[in-house]
Amino acid sequence: MTLTSFEAALMLHLIADWLLQNEWMAVNKLRLSHPAAWLHGSIHGVLLGLILGWVGGVTLALLHVLVDTRVPVWWLIKHFKKCEHSSDLPILLIGCDQLLHIGCIAGWIVLAGR
Repeated sequence: MTLTSFEAALMLHLIADWLLQNEWMAVNKLRLSHPAAWLHGSIHGVLLGLILGWVGGVTLALLHVLVDTRVPVWWLIKHFKKCEHSSDLPILLIGCDQLLHIGCIAGWIVLAGR
């Protein structure tokens, strides 16, 4: 069985975000000035670069770091979902974060013609 580029990239994204991310990265990746943000993004870049080439890996790593600042996530929750005061906010943050990451991967694959 052969995976599509999207399936392989999704699998590597989930490995990088859930299996290879430790607590230090998870707590500190919100600040661009912290090395945890760049190390976590680099892990994504290397893994995704294996499937999508180095330009795709670098581009998606940078986008991943920006999404992990939570600025785009909060914008999505506040302006699109309009649920910033929900009691389910913790799970909404994770869901919107993953939606943006996976959307970036899908967008890259479509735009790069992979």
